[in-house]
Amino acid sequence: MSDILVLYYSQAGSVRELSRHVALGIESTFTETGMSARVRTVPKVSTIIEATAPEIPADGPPYVTLEDLRECVGLAMGSPTRFGNMAAPLKYFLDGTGGDWMRGSLVGKPGAVFTSSASMHGGQESTLLTMMLPLLHHGMVIVGIPFSEPELTATREGGTPYGASHVAGGAGNLPVTESEKKLAFALGKRLAIIAAKLATDVAP
Repeated sequence: MSDILVLYYSQAGSVRELSRHVALGIESTFTETGMSARVRTVPKVSTIIEATAPEIPADGPPYVTLEDLRECVGLAMGSPTRFGNMAAPLKYFLDGTGGDWMRGSLVGKPGAVFTSSASMHGGQESTLLTMMLPLLHHGMVIVGIPFSEPELTATREGGTPYGASHVAGGAGNLPVTESEKKLAFALGKRLAIIAAKLATDVAP
C-alpha cells in the first residue's frame, strides 16, 4: 500500500486544478517515500432520483470506490465551497462510508483537505474545517499547511493553514495562481511524508 487517494469534486475546474498540484506534491516524494497519487472524483448528485451517472466519466479520473478508500495510506479531499460547506456529491460519497467507519479502515491514516470559492471570504476556512469532521470521525490524522511555507503569509489569493485553497472569482474563471499552486503542492508533499512515517510506525 503506497497510494494516497486524491479525491475531489469539481464543477468549474478550479478544484480539479488544485487536485493536480496536490498530486504533484505527493509524487515529488516518490524517491524518498515510495508514495504515489491515486486521483479519483465523484459523480454529480441528481435531483431526479431515477437518474444515474455512467460508471465511467467521459473525461478525467475514474469515479472513486470504497476499495480506493481502503487501499490507500492517506487521503487528500477537495471540494468547492457551498455555503461554507463541502459540495453535496462529495458529502454523498462520505455518507456511504459507514461500513468502513465500523471497520476502522481509515484509522491512523493522514488526511488533508482543499477547496475553492468565488470570493476571498466565501467560506473557505469553514469549508475546510467542516470537511475535516468526517475524517476525524474516521480516526484520521489531520494534516494542514505549516507557516514555515512562505506563501502562507505572503499570499493575497487563496491559502490557509487548514488546507490549500483558491479564489476563483464571481464567474469562476480566475486561474489558480502560483502561490496557490505552491501551497497545494506543499500540502501534497507533507501528506506523503507523514503517510510514509505513519505507515512505517505501524508496520509489523
